[in-house]
Amino acid sequence: MPRKMIFLPLAIIISACGSLDKTQQVATKESTPLNLERPSRVQKDIVFEHFKSCKSCVRGSLGDNLLKASDRKLYYLFGAEHLKLENYYFDIPVVYNKATKKWIKYFTGKGKRHFVRYAERAGRYAPIMAKILEDQGLPVDLLYLSMAESGFANHARSWAKAVGPWQFMPYTGRRYGLEIDFFLDERRDPFKATVAAAQYLRELYDRFGTWELAMASYNAGEGKISRAIKRYRTKSFWKIRKGRYLRPETKNYVPKIMALAIIGKNLKSFGMNDEIEFQKPLDYQEVEVFPNTDLYKVANALDLTFDELKRFNPEVLRWQTPPGTDNYVLRLPVGKKAQWNEVKVTQSFNATDYKPYMLRGYATLKHVARKFRVPLKALTKINQHKPEKRLFPKTVVHLPFRVDHETHKKHDLYADLYEPPRKQVRRRQTYRKWIRRGRRKGNMIENPKEYYTVKKGDTLWEIAKRSGVSVNTLIRSNYGLVKRRMILPGDKLAIR
Repeated sequence: MPRKMIFLPLAIIISACGSLDKTQQVATKESTPLNLERPSRVQKDIVFEHFKSCKSCVRGSLGDNLLKASDRKLYYLFGAEHLKLENYYFDIPVVYNKATKKWIKYFTGKGKRHFVRYAERAGRYAPIMAKILEDQGLPVDLLYLSMAESGFANHARSWAKAVGPWQFMPYTGRRYGLEIDFFLDERRDPFKATVAAAQYLRELYDRFGTWELAMASYNAGEGKISRAIKRYRTKSFWKIRKGRYLRPETKNYVPKIMALAIIGKNLKSFGMNDEIEFQKPLDYQEVEVFPNTDLYKVANALDLTFDELKRFNPEVLRWQTPPGTDNYVLRLPVGKKAQWNEVKVTQSFNATDYKPYMLRGYATLKHVARKFRVPLKALTKINQHKPEKRLFPKTVVHLPFRVDHETHKKHDLYADLYEPPRKQVRRRQTYRKWIRRGRRKGNMIENPKEYYTVKKGDTLWEIAKRSGVSVNTLIRSNYGLVKRRMILPGDKLAIR
């Protein structure tokens, strides 16, 4: 049994803490056990009782009155009394300092249009996300971490391929139970991703002991923050921030979240109350459909557009539910379940409109997958052939593109398959290809006697041309250096 705690009246605690650090907690509560079970795909009809937000807050936020009544751990925003805010209490540490002021100035000035757009989008998803955070025993103000990451956009995608409202990388998403494959990406599901984010954030908090460091490690990675703590011998984010070890992005990340929380819970004080038109909160019902169900057919039968149905199911990447053996739980607008129960017994919704591709010569599914940049596993699921089986010319292979999507390379549903990589990524890919080829084809210079010192602007190709040595030989003879990175001024390369 957990120890019982004695809670003093809030006014007494505040007066006792007057001379303490500005992030000092003013009320405490033992941690609620975290329920980290993966949400079931088979659930009851859901019409959510939405989180009760304060009147001048971004939807999902709790104002002072609700926070004080909650017996949760609270932090008071010291030093901002002159702003005459409506709400000064938060359930994550929030400070009013130079770094935070910079972001407040940005989001109330040049970046105001971004804040308004994020806040409006919060009206649809944030109330349910806040309820999930509360049910998982986490501070509700962590909503503003999602706001900083993606602006509550389910389809947000970074250059590093982090996806969804919580911007999970593929490895981290799978680590916390999110399915990611050709047909499905649960990082885009605002509710399943919030459960995963709650688990991740709790683990980070348990590891580092403060929400500032937990948030910083969410951005930079646990290893980076652990090394920073060891290097600077402190667990104070603000002291670590003064050093040069963390990237500017991470140094700005925590103050940015705090600034969003300050503005988001005080819209009237910052003159934004009348500018924000919150989107309607998301209410939906769930129905169970067979694997490989065509969403176009479902939308048509329910008098919905395909795009509208997709907005309720952002984790479904393509035009059909995942093929396989398990039924899939689909979200529908409230009131559509009854209509579904009527049409499902009279119509077939199986996805059959796959684009056919006739082989010109002998090939395997592996060859076809490579040609169309489709994962072999996805191609195998919709065809009866084994991946390595040699197929005869004129064999028809079904591609996972809908037949009426003529230009699949330009269609939004398949854009992720054909998007060109960023210049730096392409440059790195080309470099690695060169290094692999050089190691394979080059000759090894045994017992080198002559070295070349790299100068600014030099490339392996230019050095090889200048020294009369094959670039492949240059690579193989200096493989220990060039396999890790591109050459830099001062590096010494064996040339003879």
